[in-house]
Amino acid sequence: MLEVVKSVNGVVNGFIWGIPAMICIIGIGLYLSIGTGFIQIRRFVYAIKHTLGKVFDKKEAESGAMTPFQAVCTALAGTVGTGNIAGVAGAIAIGGPGAVFWMWISALLGMCTKFSEVVLAVHFRERNDKGDWVGGPMYFIKNGLPKKWHFLAVLFSVFGMVAVFGTGNATQVNTIVTAIDSVFTSYNLAEAEGLGTINLALGIFIAVCVALVLLGGIRRIGSFTEKLVPFMAVFYIILAVGVVIMNIGRVPGVFASIFGGAFDPRAFTGGVVGSMFTSMRRGVSRGIFSNEAGLGTGSIAHASADTGHPVQQGLFGIFEVFTDTIVICTLTSLVILCSGIDIVFGQAAGADLTIAGFIASYGRWVSIFTAVALICFAFSTTIGWGLYGSRCVEFLFGTRVIRPFMVVYALVSIIGATLDLGLLWDISDTFNGLMVIPNLIAVFLLSGTVFRLTRDYFNDVDAGRLPEDP
Repeated sequence: MLEVVKSVNGVVNGFIWGIPAMICIIGIGLYLSIGTGFIQIRRFVYAIKHTLGKVFDKKEAESGAMTPFQAVCTALAGTVGTGNIAGVAGAIAIGGPGAVFWMWISALLGMCTKFSEVVLAVHFRERNDKGDWVGGPMYFIKNGLPKKWHFLAVLFSVFGMVAVFGTGNATQVNTIVTAIDSVFTSYNLAEAEGLGTINLALGIFIAVCVALVLLGGIRRIGSFTEKLVPFMAVFYIILAVGVVIMNIGRVPGVFASIFGGAFDPRAFTGGVVGSMFTSMRRGVSRGIFSNEAGLGTGSIAHASADTGHPVQQGLFGIFEVFTDTIVICTLTSLVILCSGIDIVFGQAAGADLTIAGFIASYGRWVSIFTAVALICFAFSTTIGWGLYGSRCVEFLFGTRVIRPFMVVYALVSIIGATLDLGLLWDISDTFNGLMVIPNLIAVFLLSGTVFRLTRDYFNDVDAGRLPEDP
């Protein structure tokens, strides 16, 4: 039975992440970029100024909402996860160094895609019967498109409801216990036979922690991610920059392999990766898996922001993709490629390849710190996707099922801690791709609204009708 599921999933996954999907994702990103005048480039300095400044803004959010910074931290909690560590490693192993270049391209266009998703999510959001702001693809489909398109909202919610258990929970928790197990075995703190009991205990502990955060409501989620995300991002960046500095002599050659391998991967992988499309597909799909531009999930968190204008929050979408992919994913790729470790191209790889890069530069002791980074990344993703799943379930069944869903979602952590999830990773990747379809159709159909809101907002900014620091 498992072989049948694996075979069917492989066919569906190959179609979803095949040439049509690449054309669609890149094409719509380019279309949105042209329509907004390449806002991610032209207004990049403005975007950074008006997003990083919110780090120090201690303004309280209104009831049922998060501050703009808490919203972006919650979205980053969902995006900055194992995709930044394991996903980048997998992309390089299968697609060669050139996959990093295509990851950058997907991020450059993805900044505008995420900006557009956030603008629409805030513009078409609504209050639920608990008084919370709710929004995202299902709501901008429902409130922005004619009724004949509303089936897309149902499809997105169904795909999202299924995907969160794999992408957002089980695979993330599995990464946490794997990281902890590696420390136990590396320092002979536990025998291999005893890891099963340890993993079960860890799964129960993680389930309790997830439930405590999620059941606390939108304010507790925002408060938690606001504290954890900046810490984990800075912590990981410092470790990764250290590796680059220690191997600075290899950096020019690494960038040559990234740019050269994007168009001629055979020359930089010993002939193992012979197709430019393989490199492109791996880079684009891993980039989207990491920054979620095109999935629409991040906009669910942004819709909860206490913000005065959709475009103001949309700027955080640009900042989010830049931080996730251009900064953190690039540093992960440099850790792998600069450290001098052997990469077996053409074979699947994960977080172990990234950890090997850190160990090669710092020594075995760094495995403790990389384990901490992995735990923070994976747990924050579990929390962020818990919010996404609850919104999808709420859209389909109403607010009465939110708490039961969160309890079930938390309990899935035990499964993630105790089972082999190889197939679940692949199925999660498929459902991620399925979520892209209704979301991008809706963003394309509502692109005129994005262009109008963006144009009006920056006309007011340029004319001085908006305060310099909104």
